[in-house]
Amino acid sequence: MVDLSVEICGLKFKNPIMPAAGPTVRDADSMLKAVEGGAGGLVAKTISVTPAQVPRPCIVKIKDSILNAELWSDLPVEQWLKVEYKKAKQAGVPLIASIGYKADEIRELAPKVAAAGVDALEISTHYLGNDPTPIAEATKAAKEVVDIPVFVKLSPNVLDISQFAKAVEKAGGDGIVAINTLGPCLAIEIENAMPMLGSAHGYGWLSGQAIKPLAVRCVADIARAVKIPVIGVGGITTGRDAIEFIMAGASAVQLSTAAIIRGHKIYGIIADEMAKFMKAKGYNTINEIKGMALRHLPDQPLRVTPKPVEVIASKCTACGLCERHCPYNAIRVIGRVAKVDAARCYECGLCVSVCPTRAIRY
Repeated sequence: MVDLSVEICGLKFKNPIMPAAGPTVRDADSMLKAVEGGAGGLVAKTISVTPAQVPRPCIVKIKDSILNAELWSDLPVEQWLKVEYKKAKQAGVPLIASIGYKADEIRELAPKVAAAGVDALEISTHYLGNDPTPIAEATKAAKEVVDIPVFVKLSPNVLDISQFAKAVEKAGGDGIVAINTLGPCLAIEIENAMPMLGSAHGYGWLSGQAIKPLAVRCVADIARAVKIPVIGVGGITTGRDAIEFIMAGASAVQLSTAAIIRGHKIYGIIADEMAKFMKAKGYNTINEIKGMALRHLPDQPLRVTPKPVEVIASKCTACGLCERHCPYNAIRVIGRVAKVDAARCYECGLCVSVCPTRAIRY
C-alpha cells in the first residue's frame, strides 16, 4: 500500500501537497478549504509588519500561468495573530506561517507569530534582491527569536540559487522553499494598449506551468548543494509534476496557480494521482523516490552525435503528433504507425516528449 506521509523537521504531513503562500490561503476560511480539498499541510499568506496596499487589478491569467501583483496580506497583523492562525489550526494539519521580509521586520514578527501557535515559519525573501547577505540576516533573525522550524523561500531571480541555499543553511535555516515567482513580467491588452495589471509600470510576477522547468532545476541544484530539506514550488498541476519535483530532491511541494485555476480540490487530486503512479511503479513511500533523478544528471552531455529514435509499433496510435511537431521532417505516419527516417533524425527528442502513449524512445 502506498504511504504518502512525510516528516519534515519534525512536522508530520499526511501527504506532501501544500498550498503556497498566496490568494488561496488569504485567511483561515480559505485555508480550511484547502485541507478539505486534500492538502496535507498549510502555508498561510505572507504577512509583514504593515498590511499591503495592493494595486488593482492584481491577478491575470496567461494561458496556464498567472501574473500577479498581490504583494503580501492586506489584513492587519493583529487579525492574523488573534483570529486567522488560531482558526486555521483547527484543521489538524501542520500550519506554516509565511512572514517577510527584512531582518528587523522578521525579528519583530517572528516571536509574535510563533506565540500564536503556528508550527513553523516560512521567511519570504522576495524583496531582498540578489545578494545572499540580507537573506542570511533574515534567517538568523528568525532563528534567534523562535524555537520552531524556519524555512526560507528563495527567488529564482538570481544567478546561482545554490549559493543562496548554502547561505541559508549556514545561517541556521531548517529548510528551503523554492521557488518564488519569476519577474517582473508584463502583459498588455492589445485591444486598448493598456497593461493588464494595475501595478506600477503594469509589472507582475509569473507563476504556473511556464516556470516549472526552472523550478525543477532550482530544486535539483539546491538538493545537491545543502543537507537541509527542500520544498518544491512552481507550476505543479498534476501528480506527475509533484513526483518530478520529489525525484529532483524535494521533500514536499507547494502550489498556488493550479488551486486558483482549478479550485481547492486540486490538492487531493494531485495526491491521488501520485498514489496511483507510485502503486503502478511499485513504490511504497515518498522516500523511495526522493532525489532518485539526481544521480542521472551528468556533468557532461549524454552524447553529441545523433542516434535515431525508435518507434514501438504496438504502442503507436498513429495520432500524428510526432509528425506535426518534428522540425526535421524525420518522422511520418505511414499506414497505422509512425516511421523514422534515420538519415534525417536529429535526435532532438521533441517527438519523444509529445507522444501521448510513450511509443517513441531513444
